[in-house]
Amino acid sequence: MNKLLKYFLILAFVPALFFSGCKKTDDNLPSGNFTALQTYMVANNLDLPKMLETWTADAKLTRLGGIVDSAAGYSIPSMYVVDIRSAADFANGHIKDAVNASLANLLEVTQNMTDKPILVVCATGQTAGVACMSLRLSGFSTAKVLKFGMAGWNSQFSGLWSTAIANGNQAQGNANWVTTASPATGSFSYPTLNSSSTDGAIILKERIAAVLSAGFVPVDPGTVLGNSTNYSIINFWPEADYLSFGHYNGAVRINPITLANAEIKGIDPSKETLLYCYTGMTSAFVTTWLNVLGYNTKSIKFGANTLVYDDLLNGQKTVFKQAAGFPFVTGN
Repeated sequence: MNKLLKYFLILAFVPALFFSGCKKTDDNLPSGNFTALQTYMVANNLDLPKMLETWTADAKLTRLGGIVDSAAGYSIPSMYVVDIRSAADFANGHIKDAVNASLANLLEVTQNMTDKPILVVCATGQTAGVACMSLRLSGFSTAKVLKFGMAGWNSQFSGLWSTAIANGNQAQGNANWVTTASPATGSFSYPTLNSSSTDGAIILKERIAAVLSAGFVPVDPGTVLGNSTNYSIINFWPEADYLSFGHYNGAVRINPITLANAEIKGIDPSKETLLYCYTGMTSAFVTTWLNVLGYNTKSIKFGANTLVYDDLLNGQKTVFKQAAGFPFVTGN
């Protein structure tokens, strides 16, 4: 009887083990599946069009509808100001009440800044785009970038922008700057993500950490202009601007970019892809979002401000003009 009972239990157990194993394989996505991250981000309003809503703030006085309070020592009491420049640059001058951080420790420094928006400040407004996007994807949905960074705050810090636009029309007359229609985009597979998880929230956290750890390494616009057809380039403009202001020869216009439709499949995840805008601020913001998704993208620094500055200025597009002239404090 005991022997028969053992056989019966074995026969009952084996099918149960088989079906439970099949269920696990069928129901769970493969490790690091892009679709898990995509589904999570769409469901939680983390698609790019949502991220691009009111993500910058001008250095403008509150009495003029801005954020800078002259009565409070030209500080920004309505926001946490997080300055991500080096400790030395921060000590040489920063906005009153600002806190110094780096990309590497950004999420640690800001973890308790939950009762009012965060304003990220850098030298030019570009590196701050990396930080701001990372914050928005981490739950700080109202985080913003100070437009043009400290360069737009006081002329003492405007050197980088002044140098960038000193040769701001270098694309004029260049054979690699054209007004032709956009080449057709291809259709590529999604990136393969390196993750041990199939949970979208966990994958997102891992990807943000990886992007912050990699830092911000933009590409020189003049270098690209010298041989633009050797690069994979995305122009992030409306079509009218793409045609009227011109663009890098070979640059594909993709705007909007969104997880909700097919545009994102026009980006080849196997290639390094450069993306540019008017100032380099939006492109830093957008490439961060793409890199979190597993793409290999870099921002072209200072955007078209260093290529067709006068045309952009006359066309009333965003260009660096001058600093607001607000005071600052020194020390740590």
